[in-house]
Amino acid sequence: MKKLLLSTLIMFVFSLGFAQTKEELEAQKAEKQAEVDKFQGEVDAIQAQIDALPGWHIGAFGTIGGSLSQFNNWYAQGSPNNEAGSIGFTVNGFANKIEDKYFWKNALTLNLNWIKFDDKDDPNDDDSFRAATDVFNLSSLYGYRVSNSWAVSVFGEYRTTIIDNFNDPGYLDLGVGMTWTPNADLTVVIHPLNYNFVFSSGNTVFDSSLGAKIVADYTKTIGKLNIKSNLSVFQSYEDSNLSNWTWTNSFGYTLWKNFGLGFDFGLRDNRQEAVNFAQSNWDPTGPSAEPNFDNVDNDLQSFWTFGLSYKF
Repeated sequence: MKKLLLSTLIMFVFSLGFAQTKEELEAQKAEKQAEVDKFQGEVDAIQAQIDALPGWHIGAFGTIGGSLSQFNNWYAQGSPNNEAGSIGFTVNGFANKIEDKYFWKNALTLNLNWIKFDDKDDPNDDDSFRAATDVFNLSSLYGYRVSNSWAVSVFGEYRTTIIDNFNDPGYLDLGVGMTWTPNADLTVVIHPLNYNFVFSSGNTVFDSSLGAKIVADYTKTIGKLNIKSNLSVFQSYEDSNLSNWTWTNSFGYTLWKNFGLGFDFGLRDNRQEAVNFAQSNWDPTGPSAEPNFDNVDNDLQSFWTFGLSYKF
């Protein structure tokens, strides 16, 4: 009985000592984390000052995602013998020249993804890699400052796909107006005079038109997190069916050296693309009427990519 009481007392003392040690360690950890947060805030503030200095500022970060698989005699699935894979990457790059009187900002967004599914038991299937995501966006903005945060500006933006249908369609916006730059991270373009050139081949529904252009771009590095968000809106003065908008977002978190995890997603609204797609897949012998702006649903377009990221 005495041995049992002694053993219980010893275990209680050790448990109490361990609990106290754990509490002390957690307190030390919280204290050190507070110091890290303080210094990280100071680092971010210094980086913001560096970003605002005159001269060229160049950088890029991206996401790489992919997988490969092979199955042999895996009878539990519909295609027991197959090879499958996907590979994709996203690149967000910029080259900005910042001066006291003017700025020149250039940006590139590239998002490409391929997939394949080869059914070994079907000799007629397509066993090649096929394009799944195809986004190309190049923009250039020149502004002459009239105040610390406002500038008279000229803006050009080109958007297309490059794997399957390069420049078909392709969009080129050229316009003039004002640009608001409240800080080094945010740029808002407001151009009431903009012409949206649309390039396409064959007999399509695409038309160019005059309208207004609004672009909001946010690029920020917060510690190990890289953020890139861009909203591009064109509002046609001639016909609302010719308007469109695209919103793309990229996030990269560094885990080790320049490697980490990346997530990209985008949304787009473009009625011309919806009608053109419906017309391309329309069966004239079927019961439905020819697709047009009145009978085609303009569904919201979207994409996302998740994978490894690399900060250049």
